[in-house]
Amino acid sequence: MEVYEFKGFPNPTRVRLALAEKGLFDAVKFVQVNVPEGEHRKPEFFVINPSGIVPVLELEDGTQISECSAIKEYLDHAKGDPDLMGQTPKSRVVIAMMQHKVEAGFLDAVAAYFHHATAGLGSDIETHQNAAWGERQKETALNTMAWMNDLLADQDYLAGDQFTIADITAMAGFDFAGFAQIDMPAEFTQFATWRDRVVARPSVKIAA
Repeated sequence: MEVYEFKGFPNPTRVRLALAEKGLFDAVKFVQVNVPEGEHRKPEFFVINPSGIVPVLELEDGTQISECSAIKEYLDHAKGDPDLMGQTPKSRVVIAMMQHKVEAGFLDAVAAYFHHATAGLGSDIETHQNAAWGERQKETALNTMAWMNDLLADQDYLAGDQFTIADITAMAGFDFAGFAQIDMPAEFTQFATWRDRVVARPSVKIAA
């Protein structure tokens, strides 16, 4: 398998962590696409992904999977343990629900702030900015962070007592927030404890 990515960016990080958690990291060749230099917008990359975004997982038979959540679902089914997306109907929908809330309310909100309310990746890449929208999304990210902090007062992980894709998405969002200079309020102690817990996982070192 091959993964087209730009190492260090949030969505490629999510795929790297999923690969590491599933024990599949060494089964993949990583192909770097220089997003800050606009390589993702060149015709040759549009052949790989018409949306012009990374990551993309290319299977051995040539199938290309370009949506991050779809990539993680494939990886979760490609190998059994550990389970990242649930096995029972209830666990699957709870994890899917939490994954969507964290993705939309935190990771995507941080990304919107970065791309719209800061210089982002520069004027050549950020051609349609809306600063007011970016600032509003920063508020959304902080509100979601507060919600996660409250949730983690009663459970170890975002979807319950098991590490899942929701936690992977939140990890990527937390790192991106730091990069975008959105500081975690000091009173979010439960969120800070959760971060220490997940950063200590072996997969984090493998995926780095």
